[in-house]
Amino acid sequence: MSGRMDEGVELTQLANGARVVTHQMPHLKSATVGLWFATGSRHETLETHGISHLLEHMAFKATTSRSARQMAEEIEAVGGEINAATSQESTAYVARVLEADTGLALEMLADMLNNPKFDEEELERERGVILQEIAGVADQPEELVFEAAEEAAFTGQALGRPILGTKATVSRLGPSDLRGHLARHYSAQQMVVCAVGAISHDAIVRHCEALFGRFNDSRAAPPEPARFVGGARFLDRPFEQHHLVLAFEGPSYFDPGYFPALVLSGVLGGGTSSRLFQKIREDHGLAYAIESFGWGFADCGILGVHAATSSELAGKLMLKVAEECAELASHGPSAAELARTRAQIRAGLLMSLESTGARAEQLARQVQVHGKPLPAAELEARISAVTESAVRDSAARIFRAKSRVWSEVGPGASARHVDKTVKQLMAS
Repeated sequence: MSGRMDEGVELTQLANGARVVTHQMPHLKSATVGLWFATGSRHETLETHGISHLLEHMAFKATTSRSARQMAEEIEAVGGEINAATSQESTAYVARVLEADTGLALEMLADMLNNPKFDEEELERERGVILQEIAGVADQPEELVFEAAEEAAFTGQALGRPILGTKATVSRLGPSDLRGHLARHYSAQQMVVCAVGAISHDAIVRHCEALFGRFNDSRAAPPEPARFVGGARFLDRPFEQHHLVLAFEGPSYFDPGYFPALVLSGVLGGGTSSRLFQKIREDHGLAYAIESFGWGFADCGILGVHAATSSELAGKLMLKVAEECAELASHGPSAAELARTRAQIRAGLLMSLESTGARAEQLARQVQVHGKPLPAAELEARISAVTESAVRDSAARIFRAKSRVWSEVGPGASARHVDKTVKQLMAS
């Protein structure tokens, strides 16, 4: 990758190692500002499972100078909003405000993480909220089927455990655990500050130098290397539909095969013109919704298909999915499919530049992963360089692998469909 950056994008590294990346959009009146930390659920141990998500919640539950109510009222008094999110490899704290209030937003974010109170009573209340959130997953078959797929893909590993934690693990975490996790994982080197919209890079850097100089320089141990295991998980639940996932090991975001796999996922099930939507829904009426997905991590990935249908149609649906996977592995996409999918990905990339929130997430992630922002033109070139043969080779490598994941949630979910589908894939 080259050292160029898009117009309006600037990157500065502070003396303590924290990085500040901004994209000035002077035609806007608002801005998104946030802190991204390169730590998430895969950095947890069995004993601390769920602590990343719990800490994200507790950051909003009072500091030494603000109550939770004061925090909410202060940001909303200027018409702003503030939120947070935890993923497998990253935790983000993000605010959206008007141009004049970016300093306030940064100061509040810094206060949340520099001076958290971690009050015992607040922790008990928030623990109850998260336990309700965990219980709510049991009522959502789509959430359950993906949790089961991830557990099968990465059995016995942090990547295979749910981000929310479990009732048992969340119930035993206390204030000292939160403080220890914050000290180990929220270091300056792990932090990216990003601001997009009506901002000044120099002003943001000055704020950051004043606000984040106290972040330590400790480095937590890296997470264990991922191992794609594969297997089947079936949850017999009295839902109206069967939710199914068929998934395979995919490339990491550092792998040269990442972009061909991204295009492969789009060809397979990336929209209403995709193979699966047209064949499964339009031609055969086997499902209302079907989609492909692809996730890249630092050292691995996962690519697959999710669909929901009736119990009676589940077997036929998955055989048709296997047929399309096998067809792509043997012959690749047509020229029209490839052109259409590349156009979809390119449009999504460019449209994200029009949202300060999406752009901030994109820039922060690029700096976390690659150490710098990647020019949009460079990403477009990588996508445009993907050929029909590259997609075919990616499909063959991914779909013909011996290890795969099958998860199913619904009434009477069982292994009855698996053998035929696997044989169809292996015969390709």
